[in-house]
Amino acid sequence: METQRIMEIPHRSIDKRPRKRPRLTWDMPPPPPPIPPPLPCKVLPASNRSQEVGNGIVPNHVYSSSMFYRGTSRNGSPPWRPDDKDGHYVFAVGENLTPRYRILGKMGEGSIQDSGTFGQVLECLDNEKKEVVAIKIVRSLIKYREAAMTEIDVLMRLAKHDVSGSRCVQIRNWFDYRNHICIVFEKLGPSLYDFLRKNSYRSFPIDLVREFARQLLESVAFMHDLCLIHTDLKPENILLVSSEFIKVPDYKFLSRTTKDGSYFKNLPKTSSIKLIDFGSTTFEHQDHSYVVSTRHYRAPEVILGLGWNYPCDLWSVGCILVELCTGEALFQTHENLEHLAMMERVLGPLPPQMVVRADRRAEKYFRRGARLGWPDSSTSRESMRAVWKLPRLPNLIMQHVDHSAGDLIDLLQGLLRYEPVERLRAREALRHPFFLPGDPKRYVTKWCGEENTAENVGQIKENAIKLMKKLKSIKTTKLIGDPRTHKKETINFVVALLPLYNNDHCLKMWPAT
Repeated sequence: METQRIMEIPHRSIDKRPRKRPRLTWDMPPPPPPIPPPLPCKVLPASNRSQEVGNGIVPNHVYSSSMFYRGTSRNGSPPWRPDDKDGHYVFAVGENLTPRYRILGKMGEGSIQDSGTFGQVLECLDNEKKEVVAIKIVRSLIKYREAAMTEIDVLMRLAKHDVSGSRCVQIRNWFDYRNHICIVFEKLGPSLYDFLRKNSYRSFPIDLVREFARQLLESVAFMHDLCLIHTDLKPENILLVSSEFIKVPDYKFLSRTTKDGSYFKNLPKTSSIKLIDFGSTTFEHQDHSYVVSTRHYRAPEVILGLGWNYPCDLWSVGCILVELCTGEALFQTHENLEHLAMMERVLGPLPPQMVVRADRRAEKYFRRGARLGWPDSSTSRESMRAVWKLPRLPNLIMQHVDHSAGDLIDLLQGLLRYEPVERLRAREALRHPFFLPGDPKRYVTKWCGEENTAENVGQIKENAIKLMKKLKSIKTTKLIGDPRTHKKETINFVVALLPLYNNDHCLKMWPAT
């Protein structure tokens, strides 16, 4: 029996080692068998009859064996057929997925449509709204159906609060079809990973990285405000809104031959991006003891079994930004000990206090004390070369970034701090000078200090006055009020004053008491 639960949503250097985990290839439907001689028509068992609830009830049809691969009725769904051995829905281009959606094809790598563990995504025409959509068809196994329902709950929550629809992919609809949960999304462009791959892993310009980073952090901050943790941030799960691109000269390759056009690289026409794949998203109150995140973007607290929370998303963001600047994943590894060794090579030694708190399963990675037990007797030469070739983070960034390198390095060091409690939060990262080049507001964080304590408020006030004088913003600044005031209020006050820098004002941060 097929049921369909409908919910409408309003519109809104060469390394031979694999750089990522293996990716699944196209799941082609099985080739049609030879058409046998016509046989008397037989009615399918009741459990196999076609019925959609929500788009209207489709009458049960009588099918002969020759109709099984020849197609379907003009407005109906195709004849029932079994799933493949892995529980994937078997389809043919041109068939209907319920009377409302017609299958145009399977979407390739680099979108919502990236086929993987969960199932597959099809490009379909919405016959009702006359628009092309992407439909994620989840495998018919129970655990994937349950995960899909969790994702739908998250998508509904996001859609309710993301009025502009600019941060995360928008869900249009969802339904249960032949034991497959189907989620209808707006159709977006390729993922950042797919764009890099098709561009021969050539990095993005720093100004484009800045725009990507700003939008990514805004999306993460939006989710965190809703008590949601994505847990699987990676370039594959960040989609460009548009597939359009332009070709520009790549000056790093101008000396090469022109036969293959390698002296040009592609850049997206628009920098707009959206987050996708909320199947692993968790709420703050849920269990945080299991392993999360794709290997290359996994935070150290996850590897060490210390539990995780919002900061694990910010670590992933740091790894993503490095990859966008360099064209290669920062930590190209598939094993925990090697992964920790790479972290220490790029970021310095792990804090002893984290090692002491490590889970029992992670104790084997360390020798006596807090020293990492790498290399050990089983470490291959290939692994040693992979770790030793990595430069320190500042050197790595300066090799690929022409300007704004200092601000970017400082931002990345804040996002890639080992201790989760010391890692920048999304909102804090958005106030970083990296996002304010040439703007007086870029001095606010620097001049207002880093500490967030009541004892530091006096110094913060002094720095705020110095800032006003340095920028020649106002001739007289009067700061009055409670010394226990939070640093955040001071920063917001200073930012609010900056547009008035040409006027002569006597301004108060807090009313006198």
